[in-house]
Amino acid sequence: MKTLGKFLDELASQDVKLWLEDERLRCNAPEGVLTSDIRIQLSDRKQEIINFLQQANLKIDSKHKQIQPIERNGNPPPLSYAQQRLWFIEKMALSSNAYNMPLTLHLVGKLDYVALQKSLNEIIARHETLRTTFSEINGTPVQIIQPPFELELPIQNLSELTPSEATTKLQQLLQQENELSFNLEIDPPIRAGLYQLGTTEHILQITLHHIASDGWSLTVLPKELSAIYTAALFDKPSPLPPLPIQYADFAVWQKNYLQGQTLSSQLNYWKQKLLDLPQLQLPTDHPRPAVETFRGAGIPINIPAALTSKVKQLTQKQGTTLFMTLLAAFKVLLSRYSGQESVAVGTPIANRNRSEIEGLIGFFVNSLVMYTDLGGFPSFTEVLNRVKQTALEAYTHQDIPFEKLVEELRPERALSQNPLFQVVFAVQQEEILKPSFSLPNLEVELGWERWMGDQMTVRMDLELHLWPVGEEIKGFCAYNRDLFSAKTISRMLSHYENLLSAAVETPEGPISQLPLMKEAELDQILVEWNNTKTDYPTDKCIHQLFEAQVEKKPDAIAVVFEEQKLTYSQLNSKANQLAHYLQKLGVVPETRVGICVERSLEMVVGLLAILKAGGAYVPLDPNYPTSRLNYMVEDAQLSIILTQEKWQHYLPSTAAQVICLDPDIPWTGSSENLTVSITSEHQAYMMYTSGSTGLPKGVNIRHQGVVRLVKNTNYIKLTEEDIFLQLAPISFDAATLEIWGSLLNGGTLAVMPPHQPSLAEIGAAIRENQVTTLWLTAGLFQLMVEEQLENLKSLKQ
Repeated sequence: MKTLGKFLDELASQDVKLWLEDERLRCNAPEGVLTSDIRIQLSDRKQEIINFLQQANLKIDSKHKQIQPIERNGNPPPLSYAQQRLWFIEKMALSSNAYNMPLTLHLVGKLDYVALQKSLNEIIARHETLRTTFSEINGTPVQIIQPPFELELPIQNLSELTPSEATTKLQQLLQQENELSFNLEIDPPIRAGLYQLGTTEHILQITLHHIASDGWSLTVLPKELSAIYTAALFDKPSPLPPLPIQYADFAVWQKNYLQGQTLSSQLNYWKQKLLDLPQLQLPTDHPRPAVETFRGAGIPINIPAALTSKVKQLTQKQGTTLFMTLLAAFKVLLSRYSGQESVAVGTPIANRNRSEIEGLIGFFVNSLVMYTDLGGFPSFTEVLNRVKQTALEAYTHQDIPFEKLVEELRPERALSQNPLFQVVFAVQQEEILKPSFSLPNLEVELGWERWMGDQMTVRMDLELHLWPVGEEIKGFCAYNRDLFSAKTISRMLSHYENLLSAAVETPEGPISQLPLMKEAELDQILVEWNNTKTDYPTDKCIHQLFEAQVEKKPDAIAVVFEEQKLTYSQLNSKANQLAHYLQKLGVVPETRVGICVERSLEMVVGLLAILKAGGAYVPLDPNYPTSRLNYMVEDAQLSIILTQEKWQHYLPSTAAQVICLDPDIPWTGSSENLTVSITSEHQAYMMYTSGSTGLPKGVNIRHQGVVRLVKNTNYIKLTEEDIFLQLAPISFDAATLEIWGSLLNGGTLAVMPPHQPSLAEIGAAIRENQVTTLWLTAGLFQLMVEEQLENLKSLKQ
């Protein structure tokens, strides 16, 4: 067994405080430090430790004197550092109800309303912070401590409703109560309400503002309520001893304590540790709002007993704590998700490391920045050691409030997120989350989850809270619903459990090799989602599939252009006439035919005719510079170019035969379908690249490629009911999807006029043609969204 001195040194290195109070051994430690092994040793060696402390006349509570009450000379005391930040947030109207802290008690049995109200009022009289309002004097925020008052405890009777109706109504009322904000300059930071569900069933809702409370306070309040209520029932005075100090005394002490060498030594560490602190860039489902929102939800996590046992074994073997092991795995997960080697996570600490503040209701909780470098391809064991070092250093320098740290470091601030970290991780003891207490003649259940559903207020992007329960580890992940979907968070929690399971099995392996996914998910991503094979007519050409639509629905509208319309039969006839003409000009399979036209009916006829004749079309944008057109004509070795009369003079002088679709075509030729000896492997068109990295390059596309793109697709459902807006120039590959996606599926192609349309004209075309399908670039889509938003603003004004 370790010597007592070595055991106490190890506890001190982990910031565990031990002291004697009324001859009883007291202990305080950061969250997650007191492992089951340490608890057993403390219990086994309890008397030995008491004797040691008595003999040495030590009190390992603080190196400094106890906090003393301040003189109440009429000068309002200052705010603590934590209160200052919340006061600023409230004054800026940025928080709404984000800092409301609900405490919900389900009471079943005989409730004494008078004793309950009396008990709440005694607690308010006992704790100044519950009757403190806030104001500014000469620009400085101060605490205005009000005299004791009678708290209203309104009762709402829901007992006449059915159980289902009562539950629904209760959820609405609790939600309304939680959404009600405090006016900190006028309102005391506590409200209460009682909801009667039956003769012997009530819900007590106590809502506190975070400026006067924290998680620890929500355990102090019910314990005091239990003691005072019990005494009140028997008409006895409160058994609670007087409080040694009040929160205002702590606020004054804190300001005096954090000065000089104490402040500089703490700050110097954090300034060095957080130098060039990167912002965690987690992928989100939705863009981050310009101003931080607090709309949250929670998803539970349950780490089974078998895995929990292995986690505890690794923890003991590595000489760490459960908090450190679970945090190390969480940091690896965040690193894998973000692709960043350096990860900063915030963790709350109770900051109740002095005996005189243990029993106070107030805002003491502090946040520590756990910043760890995961670079260098480390093993999980190495990461665990790095996290352990980070945690121990943070605990040693925990006295500086997070708000003071932000003030001194001056990180880049934004209204959209929390400074220094946006993700929180905590391991807590179950008795802190749900303390056990009782009320005479009543069964008491603590917790709002049952009544409030899965929606909650969150102040971070992501918060993972875990706590050991028996042989398992349970918890929940709170997340911002404006950033993440429930599906994403559920998947992340699954990945966390998988990663943790792999880490405890192979702790010496590199963290980059730890699997995030189970076999089923891997199979879904690698096999199922990649199984994109679909049945489509692999042996058919574009024009053959068009002709099948002609047989199926000859009188259906195929193309609309301004006031002109062509049915499938009419479009087929015109294309056939032109195709026969092209064959007479010498077009044979895979002869490249240029087509230089605007958006028009002639454009669609020309493209289809070239394919029917067996040729491959080469789009030539009439707006291209002459030099580019000349290069493309020569490079593609075009002997025939189809154009419109208005563009024939813009074409370069070449040996190619230029055919004007307007007057030159003898539309009186045969309108019968042609028979050509080509297959789906033959070339359908050649499209040129932009030439931004050199000379434009012609890319050959086969019939089969186009057919695969538009027939029986798994990315878009195209049917004969669709009306597709044809907006892209034919020299842009989007035109392929627009034209053939419509015509090979029996839909209607609505062709935009040839000029560059405005957003208003596009909108008008969509409405007039009842367009169902539209292909847009991201830039154009964004422009349409912005214009719509501007229109909405104008309507509101």
